[in-house]
Amino acid sequence: MPIYRLLQNLPMGPEEVDRMAAAFENALRTVGIQDRNDPMAEMIAKKIIEIGQIGVRDPAEISARAIQELGM
Repeated sequence: MPIYRLLQNLPMGPEEVDRMAAAFENALRTVGIQDRNDPMAEMIAKKIIEIGQIGVRDPAEISARAIQELGM
């Protein structure tokens, strides 16, 4: 799964990782991506991390913002 690979080198605690993973799963489900190796899945993961790092804490909000910012 792209999000865990991308998060492994960032200074985040378990709660933050869980929050990002939940947002990632929600976003993939919302846009209908099932293949975690799909290039769009990695784009979503990067956007979720970007949004999560600016202080948004709610996984649903992170997911919604990522989808909106990516124009999906």
